[in-house]
Amino acid sequence: MSIFGDMFLIDTHCHISDEAFAGDEDGYISRAMEAGVGIMLQPDVDSRDRKAMFDLVDRHPGVLFPMLGLYPGSVDQDWRKEIDLMLEYSEKDIVAIGEIGLDYYYGKEHAKEQKEALHWQLDYASERGKPVNIHLRDAMGDFLEILSAHKGLKGNMHAYSGSYESFLELQKLGDWYIGVGGVVTFKNASLAEVVRKVPLERIVLETDAPYLTPVPYRGRRNESSYIPFIAAKVAELKGIPVEEVAEVTTTNARNLFGI
Repeated sequence: MSIFGDMFLIDTHCHISDEAFAGDEDGYISRAMEAGVGIMLQPDVDSRDRKAMFDLVDRHPGVLFPMLGLYPGSVDQDWRKEIDLMLEYSEKDIVAIGEIGLDYYYGKEHAKEQKEALHWQLDYASERGKPVNIHLRDAMGDFLEILSAHKGLKGNMHAYSGSYESFLELQKLGDWYIGVGGVVTFKNASLAEVVRKVPLERIVLETDAPYLTPVPYRGRRNESSYIPFIAAKVAELKGIPVEEVAEVTTTNARNLFGI
């Protein structure tokens, strides 16, 4: 039973195959399940990490579910070679194409290639009938422009950092959810005001473990067992019971990712 009661929660974005959890993967999953987090989605990054991620998923069927995609931070002039390596896993049973997107946080050296890779992967998602899991930093304008050429997709904005107005623009272009994680618990986080405004039916929960650890564990390695603290903060912001947050966000995740 979860420390917050008998709830079933889904972590829609965590990296359990990350080296931060080396040797502790089974313990991680056990702690998550004890906290009421019964499903954890594993985003793909690139060819360096992909086999470890799928191997871990294969060892935990029904609990871990994989995505397939090329992370924007791994995109450079050779991105098509990375796509070819990704396609070697095209027969795998996946829940989404992700994490894909645009990231200009460290600069725009490969902005052209990132946009090309994103266009390709959005087309691939459409062909496969899969939702997308989007990583986006400092690139909302370019993303909305690209998305306007791929209307009708469904997906979620992982670690959403945009405005409520940007959320409304997304809804005009497809079927979109926002991923809410530990940042919502940070003092003075602008995400808190966005979460107040976005309908609960458009929110999914995530950790991005090992990153973005929520209060009261900020500064430590993040993990899925902390999802209840994120759910509790969403409940506080919306003035509703945490059980309602758990029920609705779990339903959202199941509907979006087909699990």
